[in-house]
Amino acid sequence: MTAKWIELLTGSLEEKKQYKQAQARIDALPEPYQAVAKALQRYLMYYGQIGDGPTLVTMTGDLADLWDRAATDGTPVRDVVGDDPVDFAETFANAYVSKQWIDKERARLLRSIEEAERGGGR
Repeated sequence: MTAKWIELLTGSLEEKKQYKQAQARIDALPEPYQAVAKALQRYLMYYGQIGDGPTLVTMTGDLADLWDRAATDGTPVRDVVGDDPVDFAETFANAYVSKQWIDKERARLLRSIEEAERGGGR
């Protein structure tokens, strides 16, 4: 009962555990892979495409997988991100379609306009 109440307030404890595990994998990467993975992760957070926990956990795990594999294989960082790291990051993020933070505001804007039209009728 207590765990359900805590999860209601904080979100899934299992997702938090999975996220922390993926983050630990990123933290354990050798350089330059760790620095690039952290830079990408930071960019992805600011890019703002992810609006729900499960998608964020999946994306972070996949990011850790990508850089684990690159480090294991000795793949140069530029061979992974290419000539345009921003395009790489945004393409990577777009593979994780979920509700976005802005979706709530879009819906609110539409409702407000519809309510204004119904209420005003002018």
